[in-house]
Amino acid sequence: MDIKYLDTADTAYRSQLDQLLAWESVADETIVDAVKKILADVKLRGDQAVLEYTNRFDRLNAVAMADLEIAKPRRESALNKIPAETRVALEMAADRIRLYHERQKASSWTYTEEDGTVLGQQVTALDRVGLYVPGGKASYPSSVLMNAIPARVAGVAELVMVVPAPDGQINDMVLAAAAIVDIDRVITIGGAQAVAALAYGTQSIPRVDKIVGPGNIYVATAKGLVYGAVGIDMIAGPSEILIICDGDTPPDWIAMDLFSQAEHDEDARAILVSPSAAFFDQVHDSITRLLPGMEREDIIRKSLESRAVFIKVVDLYEAAEIANHIAPEHLELSVADPEKLVKKIRHAGAIFMGRYTAEAIGDYCAGPNHVLPTSRTARFFSPLGVYDFQKRSSLIKCSAQAANDLGRTAAVLARGEGLTAHARSAEYRLNTDADS
Repeated sequence: MDIKYLDTADTAYRSQLDQLLAWESVADETIVDAVKKILADVKLRGDQAVLEYTNRFDRLNAVAMADLEIAKPRRESALNKIPAETRVALEMAADRIRLYHERQKASSWTYTEEDGTVLGQQVTALDRVGLYVPGGKASYPSSVLMNAIPARVAGVAELVMVVPAPDGQINDMVLAAAAIVDIDRVITIGGAQAVAALAYGTQSIPRVDKIVGPGNIYVATAKGLVYGAVGIDMIAGPSEILIICDGDTPPDWIAMDLFSQAEHDEDARAILVSPSAAFFDQVHDSITRLLPGMEREDIIRKSLESRAVFIKVVDLYEAAEIANHIAPEHLELSVADPEKLVKKIRHAGAIFMGRYTAEAIGDYCAGPNHVLPTSRTARFFSPLGVYDFQKRSSLIKCSAQAANDLGRTAAVLARGEGLTAHARSAEYRLNTDADS
């Protein structure tokens, strides 16, 4: 297998790297136009449009929206039907995710100044959230847990989950996960039409305040286009992993860690950074030997051949700078002293420290969220968390004294901006004996 190789000693290295990293996160005009048409149609015709698109794209024959909804008894049945070992794993993962996210919950606060003015912040949860759970090439019960649990911890009152069910098939583990986190409604729709239904509402689907969860390019494009009418978490690109290794981790482990992201889809990216050229050869040998035994061999092969890269560096500190430039979704520090190296990392979605910490642990059951920024957006985005489902309102209560003191300052600034009504609004409250 031919994997791209870069060396920071080459003068053209940085331009070559940036060319490899270039990813057109915005869909081409053909996709944008198609998504715009679907969004407008659903906004206009509601349920009927959703039904038509769902029947067409998922090869169904639903007559009414009720045919596409999965009631709680069926979800509970799926939970009871899955193997006991699987149920225990899902419930353990849910408990760990909940425990971690409980620590993120923000609280309201106030303080009182000497003149009696009260200032503060009131934290409230969103009322209703839409969860998009991917279908298609793989089923993701872990996405149900990762999206729903922080919303529940935040105090969101209603969760509406959409998940495509091509040919009427839906994974029992997805339904079991929905039962574990007590999703309010589960509707088997997907694609841009599902995003539109959540964003605008239809006769049977309530409009939500925010849409979270990953999807394909049509879903990502739709989320970008409805932003403003509804909140979104982020626009996710293909999965990615960057591994920094000093060359002393078993090469089979590293090869399989690269596979773990490459198997998502052909556009996933796997990057290995090391100061050891000999280690690249060892990992390449492991890839060649292990790949034929993988269930998703074709997808992994295409991903590695088209998007993977090995980068030779001078030392681990240079490796850290490369990681900061790439700002990967998943970053493994497979080195002897990860605690020292992590201090050099500024931009990454999730950081996996040490040789024994496989990225897959974070995907499922470590506790932190696996919904992470991709395509270099870890420079300014954070993992999904409780804070994404909470809002903050400022609290201001002026005493009579503050109405005088602050009012005069506000009036001066308002007149400076030419906003006379602002100034007079503050001045009306000057020299008053009112208590509040």
